[in-house]
This record gives sequence, structure tokens and C-alpha cells, in this order.
Amino acid sequence: MGSLVSLREVTDADVEIFYEHQRDPAAVEMAAFPARDKQAHMQHWAKIRTDATTVNRTIQYGDEVAGNIGSWIQDDKRLLGYWIGRDYWGRGIATSALAQFVDLLAERPLYAYVAKANVGSIRVLEKCDFEVQSEAAAEDGVVELLMKLHK
Repeated sequence: MGSLVSLREVTDADVEIFYEHQRDPAAVEMAAFPARDKQAHMQHWAKIRTDATTVNRTIQYGDEVAGNIGSWIQDDKRLLGYWIGRDYWGRGIATSALAQFVDLLAERPLYAYVAKANVGSIRVLEKCDFEVQSEAAAEDGVVELLMKLHK
């Protein structure tokens, strides 16, 4: 599996695919994160691609764009997040991509917020040695876990 999964720089064509991924109703429900309209999505990606404090990569599965992974600084924490297109769920792609991505980032600790109901994503983070630090309801009422990678 790992050899089929790779990370590379994000291209404009990738951002179009990411837009479709984040519109999927099942993915939106799983992530507990609302989809953006096209203009907001494009503006968001334009902003983060020019921000020197972010690190963003396209997740490839063979020759296909399976999703994206990124890291940014918020509240003095280096956070990360990822989004995998539903067609690629259940194949170990997120775990492989996250393992590669944390190797790419030298900074520690790393943090990730994840909806408590998103058992699959929690498992991906745990497989990559993230541990639950806290649990709290977000402003929208979604219960989130803050997970941390020390090493």
C-alpha cells in the first residue's frame, strides 16, 4: 500500500479535485466540517498556498489524486489536517499519507482536531502515534478531540 501512496506539491488542477472531495455529503458528515462553495474554496486554497507558514501536499494513490494533507499554525500550535476523497476510503491511504507527512515536518509537537464521531480518522491518527489530549464541544456543538504527536 505505502508504495502506491505519495505526496507532492499542490497544483491548480488538484484544487479542483479537492473541491469535489469536500462537497461529498458523506465526507462532510464524517468530518463534521461544512463544505465551501466554489468561490470560497478557491479563495481558501489561494490563501493557504501563498502562506509561508503552511505546508500543503496532494495525496496521490498511484496516478490519481486521492486527497490533500496540510499543516498550519493556529493558537501557537502546529496543526494538521487531511481530506481523503470517499472513493479512496478504507484502503490505508490516509494512514500512509499521514505517516509520510509527519516525517516531512520537523516541528514537534503536532496537533490535530478530529470529530469524536469520526472513528476512522481517530484510528488513522492513533496508528501514527497521536494521542488524545483533550475533548471539548466546538462552537458548533460538535464534540472534538485534540490529538497530539510528541515524537
